[in-house]
Amino acid sequence: MTPVSPGPARSDVPGPDASRRSDRARRAILSATRDLVADVGYTRLSIEGIAAAAGVGKQTIYRWWPSKAAVVFDAILDANSQDGGSVTLPDTGDLESDLRLVLRGAVAALADPANDRLQRAITAEIQTDVAIADELVRRLLRPQLDATAARIEAGVLAGQVDDSLDPKLAVELLFGPVFHRWLLRTGELDDTFADGVLGMVMTGLRPR
Repeated sequence: MTPVSPGPARSDVPGPDASRRSDRARRAILSATRDLVADVGYTRLSIEGIAAAAGVGKQTIYRWWPSKAAVVFDAILDANSQDGGSVTLPDTGDLESDLRLVLRGAVAALADPANDRLQRAITAEIQTDVAIADELVRRLLRPQLDATAARIEAGVLAGQVDDSLDPKLAVELLFGPVFHRWLLRTGELDDTFADGVLGMVMTGLRPR
């Protein structure tokens, strides 16, 4: 009997998509991190716990992140759809409209139950850990604050903001009441509150 040749190798058959597998693993890790921080807090969080919850090996996590702090902040940035360094505010030519969009977005992010638990766990941790506090400002808060200040500076150039005012201080006046109400739970955190804060700040920003 003549043996049947197996024929040429099927090089045209695609193999598993490694990039898709990596993206699924990354998202599983970030999701597990958010859940665990909300459940057990930052101090009790561990790489081993994240790996077990995400269904991956520790080596997979260490391949992408050097520490649990790095994983946590990427989890926060992922939840807030930021990359920690390229925040850009819209510039429609209407400063009040653009700031309203940003402030309402901040309110919505803080009011989201899943994000609320994560943010409160980190906020508690930064009271005693200066390094974590610095990282939070650098990677999450500072890009947003600087982008908002830049938008207000553009408003100065457009004649919509009094040129004697400090844009960075104006940003503090915008976001400060939002974080205060969220942190102390002193009232509803919604669009009505955001619009009220913006209205008062815009009264102070407009040219004399």
